[in-house]
Amino acid sequence: MSLPPHWKEVGGEGRVHRVMESTLTARDRVGVQDFVLLENYTSEAAFIENLRRRFGEKLIYTYIGSVLVSVNPYKDLEIYSKAHMERYRGVSFYEISPHIYAVSDNTYRAMRTERRDQCILISGESGAGKTEASKKILQYYATTCPVTDHMSTIRDRLLQSNPVLEAFGNAKTLRNDNSSRFGKYMDVQFDFRGAPIGGHILNYLLEKSRVVHQNHGERNFHIFYQLLEGGEQDQLSKLGLERNAQKYHYLVKGCCPRVSSINDKSDWKTVRKALTVIGFHEEEVEDLLNIIASVLHLGNTQFGEGEDGETQITTEPQLTYLSKLLGVDGPALREALTHKKLTAKGEEVSPLSFEQAVAARDALAKAVYGRAFTWLVAKINQSLAFKDEVYNSSKGSSSVIGLLDIYGFEVFQHNSFEQFCINYCNEKLQQLFIKLTLKSEQEEYEAEGITWEPVKYFDNKIICDLVEEKHKGFISILDEECLRPGEPSDISFLEKLEDTLGGHAHFVTHKLANGKTRKAVGREEFRLIHYAGEVNYTVNGELANQSVNSRTAGSVICQSDNQILSQCFHREEVTTQKRPETAATQFKNSLAKLIEILMSKEPSYVRCIKPNDAKQSGRFDEALVRHQVKYLGLMENLRVRRAGFAYRRRYEAFLQRYKSLCPGTWPNWQGRLADGVATLVQHLGYKPEEYKLGKTKIFIRFPKTLFTTEDALEARRPALGRTIQAKYHRIRNAVIQSAWRGMKSRRKARRRRHAAEIIRKFIKGFIYRHYERCPENEYFLDHQRFSFLMTLVRNPPKSVLDKSWPVPPPSLTEASEHLCRLCMQNMMRAYCRRIQPEWKKQMEQKVVASQIFQDQKDSYPQSVPKLFVASRLGRAHTLTDTLDLTNTPLTDYGVAVTKYDRRGYKARPRQLLLTSSFAVLVAEAKLKQRIDYAALRSISVSSLTDGFMVLHVPSEDNKQKSDVVLQCDHVIEVVTKLATMADKKNKVNISQDSIKFAVARGKEGVIDFTSGSELKVAKGKKGHLLVTAPQLNPR
Repeated sequence: MSLPPHWKEVGGEGRVHRVMESTLTARDRVGVQDFVLLENYTSEAAFIENLRRRFGEKLIYTYIGSVLVSVNPYKDLEIYSKAHMERYRGVSFYEISPHIYAVSDNTYRAMRTERRDQCILISGESGAGKTEASKKILQYYATTCPVTDHMSTIRDRLLQSNPVLEAFGNAKTLRNDNSSRFGKYMDVQFDFRGAPIGGHILNYLLEKSRVVHQNHGERNFHIFYQLLEGGEQDQLSKLGLERNAQKYHYLVKGCCPRVSSINDKSDWKTVRKALTVIGFHEEEVEDLLNIIASVLHLGNTQFGEGEDGETQITTEPQLTYLSKLLGVDGPALREALTHKKLTAKGEEVSPLSFEQAVAARDALAKAVYGRAFTWLVAKINQSLAFKDEVYNSSKGSSSVIGLLDIYGFEVFQHNSFEQFCINYCNEKLQQLFIKLTLKSEQEEYEAEGITWEPVKYFDNKIICDLVEEKHKGFISILDEECLRPGEPSDISFLEKLEDTLGGHAHFVTHKLANGKTRKAVGREEFRLIHYAGEVNYTVNGELANQSVNSRTAGSVICQSDNQILSQCFHREEVTTQKRPETAATQFKNSLAKLIEILMSKEPSYVRCIKPNDAKQSGRFDEALVRHQVKYLGLMENLRVRRAGFAYRRRYEAFLQRYKSLCPGTWPNWQGRLADGVATLVQHLGYKPEEYKLGKTKIFIRFPKTLFTTEDALEARRPALGRTIQAKYHRIRNAVIQSAWRGMKSRRKARRRRHAAEIIRKFIKGFIYRHYERCPENEYFLDHQRFSFLMTLVRNPPKSVLDKSWPVPPPSLTEASEHLCRLCMQNMMRAYCRRIQPEWKKQMEQKVVASQIFQDQKDSYPQSVPKLFVASRLGRAHTLTDTLDLTNTPLTDYGVAVTKYDRRGYKARPRQLLLTSSFAVLVAEAKLKQRIDYAALRSISVSSLTDGFMVLHVPSEDNKQKSDVVLQCDHVIEVVTKLATMADKKNKVNISQDSIKFAVARGKEGVIDFTSGSELKVAKGKKGHLLVTAPQLNPR
């Protein structure tokens, strides 16, 4: 919810909150945040108008002193986030706008600081938002309180108890789709650190009549519909149920099996998960669901008359399921539902009439469900108990905050016994509320030294006594009537009331009323005049509501195999001769215990109001709100709170806010706070009857006085702003410059100190650099390592041929070697991945040439940078093209050569063609010689720069013409390719002076090699071939 623009935001311990007084200037639009500040506080119209204004501005919370009034907005206002929780955490109660979190936090802090148990009482009509308010309080504590793993489990169980209790105790009514049909008091236990460590729940007056009957437009308890909608099919079959609520007598009376705002299937999953979190075993859940199903089967159990006129059960399948689900004997259950035992003169069995059988069936259904609900609450209490100890709020060093979610005052067209109990409860709570409010007011006055003036108020003790007084009260008369011999009747009970209470001012019947009142009171009704108004109650069924279950049914159920029922129904109830207490007495006793619990705690109050019956957001029904204001006793509460002083605030807060209105206190007051406040109010012209000064607080009697002061502050603000702005301009430059110079100087000094420290470490490290690592040299060594690694990062080797590498420090020698090896491997791997297939083949040939000729032949260095080519001929040749032959492979290489004859050494031009399996010499398209690679024995070359090579072939082979002497300008390329293709890499001979070759069989020729200035080839005197090679690289 966005903040109205007139709300002032102030900081407090890093938080943001809104000062309460800052809204008073906008009171004409949004009303006042505290009803105590209403000028016409006795006017109910003014009270409701203030509520309406705030509701129209989406401000749903308003205070009456410390009491919070909450109006249900029927929509999400987005004011419950974790950020909102932090905003209210630890902030003084009246220094922030009204909120449920403010009450929660104030109660929590009071518990921590005062070490006294607290309680928050939440009341209101059905649909007013009581259950949601209690959820918000629990969520606030779960979020803001410290927590451990164990405490987290307790926190989760506290939160998960809500959906379980809502499923079994809430129902859709005409006023509310999720109405709590029971009263709930929950204690949350905190340890000395303020963390939640346990809890305990008390439940009051479950509306058991809803199990068997609902008004039109209402539903039974949620759990029945959740089971039918969300239960698995196998589970429903086991329970004998169908997925259709219309088939069950107890679910169709309200004609409302489905509600648009309720998702029963999803809620069922939530309930099952919550049961697991709380700690229910599967066997316990199964027994609990058996009870729920048995209630539905009880509703479908029908009766008829037999041949002899006796009442009998006509729906045998239902009886079979009932005996199975309840874990009891079938015939015994049949007997219990159709007969009763009389024990007046010995035990005697008497048949029930049709009406009595139906009533007995419904009574059993209500008893089974009611006691199962009581067991459910007890089971939740076991899971919430601290260290499995018996609950005791005063034990140890723990403290307790109680939450009472109780029904508000109810008035319907027909008011039964349940409405009587609810209104009686509200009478007691109103009595407690007025007493505690007056008590807290009186204690505050006495603590501040202010004279307490007695306050006149309506004391409803006379009404409480009318109900609960011994021997003469309503409940005592009801007990008497139930216990007297014979069959008691509702009319005889009414007559007894008239005889005993006839003269009481707050009791009226049709017989006792005057003429005008008599028309409004029926003959079977009586009227009680409560603090909140007059209510007519019917006596029809009053005594029936008090009667306990028939002992016959009880004797059957107490023998049940169902573990839950065996714990809920005890055999002593059947065998004892003592008549059990009536429902009214039980409720009176439990209410007395509740009042005792509340009296032992410091209370806070939340009063919930619903703005309309249609559950529409933004709609404000004034008549309905007036009705609730009356029944909640809010006007009486306001009157008591305003009987003294309307406004009170601590001196420091009051002086801090209004000191600018007096020259004597502005800008700062140096003396005692009380003297400063006295100076301020004297300057403002307060009259003595308008205020009182206590020990720590100022008390202002009339709201008008505070409004005048707040209006003066609002008028003063523009001038105050101009004054502050002028002063600010004068000092701004000096302050900023001074701060800037100081910051620069401090920054420079820090840099110098840091630099000096680094230099000191570096020098000491250099001195100890040859020592083992120690505190004196660790910085220097780390710097060395870092410098080496950064140098390596910035200047790594550029290629595989780059052998440069920085010199490492001694401590990184081994690491440097590993890095160098890894770097070269990576570069080589990257280089190889980039090589194309053609270049790879070139490199392979160059490697072969290097293996053969490196350091062996003088012309090899000059051949290294020259690339080998695929062919040295003018165009691609094949043997087929040259010789006109078929089925001949393609040539892999061709080159022009000069062949020297074996006799006379005549030079003849030829072409050497290499294929995959042989080499040929070709001249003028004629095949001159073919040399198979398999027949090639070796290849000889000289070590000089000449281009001669000799191909040695077997002289015994008739197909060959002895060895071949060739000269070529690309001798290294030719020999490399030939040796590779013929696989003769190891058969290449490099001679220093001469090469011998076979001329014919048994004859040899010799080639002599010498160095000279140029290449010369000639025939020598001895028949040798003389080759002079230019000397390029002397050996």
